[in-house]
Amino acid sequence: MRYSRRLVVVMILALAFLWAGPLWGAQIPAPPRVEAPGVDAATYHMVNIYEYPGFKLIQFHLPVLAQYSYLLVSGNQALVVDPGRDVSVYLDQAKKEGVRIMGVFLTHNHADFVAGHMELARKANCPIYASAESGCTFRFQSLKEGSTIEVGEALVKILVTPGHTPEALCGLVAAKANPKEPVLLLSGDTLWIGHMGRPDLVEGKTSAAALASMAYDTWTNKLRLLPDTMAIFPAHGGGTLYGLRLSDEPTSILGTEKETNSDLKNKGRGEFIAALLANRPEVPQYFSHVADLNKRGPQLVAWEKPPAPSGISWALMNSKQYYVVDVRRAQDFAAGHVPHALNIGLAGDLETWVGTLVPWNANLVLYGDPTEMKEAATRLERVGYSARAITPEAWERSRIPLAKNDLLKPEDLKILLAGEDSPVVVDVRPDNDCAARRLGKALSLPLGQLSAQAPGQLDPAQPVVTVCDSTYCASLAVSILERLGFKQAACLEGGPEAWAAAGLPVTGPEPLEKKRVAAPAPRRLPKRVVRLPQRISASDLKRAILDLPGTFELIDIRPPEAFAAYNLPGSINVDVADILQSPLYLKGSGPLILVDRDGSLAMAVGGALSQKTWRPIKVLHGGLEAYKKETEKPQAKKSSTSASPEKANKPAPAEAKAGGSWWKRLIQ
Repeated sequence: MRYSRRLVVVMILALAFLWAGPLWGAQIPAPPRVEAPGVDAATYHMVNIYEYPGFKLIQFHLPVLAQYSYLLVSGNQALVVDPGRDVSVYLDQAKKEGVRIMGVFLTHNHADFVAGHMELARKANCPIYASAESGCTFRFQSLKEGSTIEVGEALVKILVTPGHTPEALCGLVAAKANPKEPVLLLSGDTLWIGHMGRPDLVEGKTSAAALASMAYDTWTNKLRLLPDTMAIFPAHGGGTLYGLRLSDEPTSILGTEKETNSDLKNKGRGEFIAALLANRPEVPQYFSHVADLNKRGPQLVAWEKPPAPSGISWALMNSKQYYVVDVRRAQDFAAGHVPHALNIGLAGDLETWVGTLVPWNANLVLYGDPTEMKEAATRLERVGYSARAITPEAWERSRIPLAKNDLLKPEDLKILLAGEDSPVVVDVRPDNDCAARRLGKALSLPLGQLSAQAPGQLDPAQPVVTVCDSTYCASLAVSILERLGFKQAACLEGGPEAWAAAGLPVTGPEPLEKKRVAAPAPRRLPKRVVRLPQRISASDLKRAILDLPGTFELIDIRPPEAFAAYNLPGSINVDVADILQSPLYLKGSGPLILVDRDGSLAMAVGGALSQKTWRPIKVLHGGLEAYKKETEKPQAKKSSTSASPEKANKPAPAEAKAGGSWWKRLIQ
């Protein structure tokens, strides 16, 4: 009865995760980026812990900047790689691991985020490691080709890999016990998953074409020659502000990149250079300033303090002197806002749009409630912007009037368009989205170019309605137009689907209802991935027990009395509730193999565990009942006639003799 109750509970739990997923035997993919832009996307997440002999690599992800950073842990030491500016996540993790941070490794002068090297040097009292060619003016330990950084029993060997930037480095990581066989590459922004690093971000004497040529040499003469099994860990992933559609996978292996990375398929130097320079969108204007700030060494930030309050006066409405950023929702902005304020809400890419629209060192003031502004200030410090703050209550006490704008329902816009004095509809989506699905006779002015193009193409005295894939971006467009002096700017609530639902004209090759609504940000969300356990056959498990003991963890989840009566060699008995609740089973470099009576309960538990970890989870297909039938068949009676010498001496098949490829299926 106890066993049946557990079975029902776990099956219900697992089905909640596994609904509409692929087949049981589906290959477990690498962990994707699944966070949508918003509050949670502005928080550091631990992606995974990758364990190797003698050390482990802990990968962190900041989704809103698509930034990866790392903690390399070995013995009682840790090295932080390409940290973000607010470093508490690394300090906290080091404390949990019981290790001391012994250094910070910068692969290059980052341009899209302020690095946390100065913060860690102060708080962890550790050295900073950077390229000898970095031009950094703070105190650091210089790295060149062949330099090494020792981290406990791990060894980081430096490769000089110019291309993304002139000073770019990569780090080959190996165990000290086996230094000539590195297992992973900390590739920085030299090699991304799916692309080579962009070579056109540096402002200086070196041209983009010259850097692309350096990237060709880096790939051809160094990275390409590394083993295909080399794990790649980059500094950025899908959704990066660099403007390329990188893979959402946080890691890859070099062999996969050779087959799938489009930039690496160009064999000649000229072809390679052309590919790296083609179709590179503009990047936010703040990049060059951040790269210089990282080179000089950013000032320390008092993260625990809220932004200082700003004085309130009519001068705040002077668009030439101040940039007020309203971080509230579009609905709140429309109801009343500081005149000439930009509506860049927390729910989207605050960092991207501030970095695009607000000049470096501008007088920046945030507008919103205290909690919103504290988060906004933290996020903006990560990209080098400091701000003061004003609350709506403080502004109300000043009795300075607020501005308002209309947030139109689709049916209201339809009525306006039917009138003689109809507004000009401005589609602020990117050019490629507008080309695919045109919204009637709307004028296309992409949001990132609106400030520059609107004065020459629109009349500030005429009514204008902005449309985008989200109300978030449409409201931002209204605030840009108001800042330019437009008096009658409004936005459509709901985007293209709402437009079509109201019966407004749409042209394009496919029905709009099939078009997925984009997130309120320049990036696109990845497809949802359901992680499932894999099945292992009885014969494969038996061979693993005999030939590969110690390379996997074998857990028997049957009741103790059943385990005592019969169990597999090397297996341990664990209660279902314990394995579902304890984090100990989520870690480990080898697979976790679950066995039960018939495979049903183990599959349910494996499904639940697969949602919590990227450790390979495998389940004995058919359970121990199938194992007994397939591997413990009774011996056939001996024939009275002896076997012929030919048959008796026949060699075993290669797979049975040497293990063949079955072990590869096990460790996948």
